[in-house]
Amino acid sequence: MPTTIKVLKKKKLSKGIMFAGLPGIGLVGKIVLDYLMKELKTEKIAEIYSDSFPPSVHSKKGLIELIKDELHYHKNGKNEYIFLSGPVQPIIDFRQGSAAEHYEFAEKIIESVKAMGVKEIYTLAGLNIGEKRLESAPRVVCTATNEKILNEFEKFGAVKEKHEGLISGAAGLILGIGAEHGIQGACLMGETNSSLIYGDPGSAKALLELLIKKHKFKVKMDKIDSEAKEIEKTFKAMEKQVESLSAQQETDEGPLKY
Repeated sequence: MPTTIKVLKKKKLSKGIMFAGLPGIGLVGKIVLDYLMKELKTEKIAEIYSDSFPPSVHSKKGLIELIKDELHYHKNGKNEYIFLSGPVQPIIDFRQGSAAEHYEFAEKIIESVKAMGVKEIYTLAGLNIGEKRLESAPRVVCTATNEKILNEFEKFGAVKEKHEGLISGAAGLILGIGAEHGIQGACLMGETNSSLIYGDPGSAKALLELLIKKHKFKVKMDKIDSEAKEIEKTFKAMEKQVESLSAQQETDEGPLKY
């Protein structure tokens, strides 16, 4: 089946803002959005099904259901938000799927949230910086549909993306297709390491802090603070281990020569 959005509760927003955080590098976007939604106690308003998702079903306590993403709603003061979250996005491996499925998924999402009244879209993702992530605190890198948004996020601590590149999957296409529909926005990427397949809460914390500053969300940070500290401890231990191995190699083989 093509992408189908099952509306559970209709919403009409005047100037809605959407955040999208689906699984990707370091699970950064997903961690941020899942944490934010839990703290804000958002309301589920729609379920999203698609044959572009992995060919599996979800099993819990002996019962199965189709894999789905969800749309949630939250109002914070005068601002109204839509959150796109879930365990999956269209398969990026083109041996199992096609590019057309990605475009169809993103187009359907944009059509649905535009009808609700969404005027801004911010996709949340991870940016792979390799081994540098083990040595330095993660930054939030921003790329946007216009200079005004870029400059706005710089004021809140984001770093403007200076390199030319691609943003794969839903984080890029939802933003790009949204722009074609007249919806402005940005992709906010927490620096991470692609080998962190179980997630990078340290990078997610940096991104979450930026969103809290800009949108004034009331969120307790205790749990993500704890998880971020644990992974930074792991990185320091890994650095010491690498340094120790290098020192041992020099002792055994003499100074490295070039």
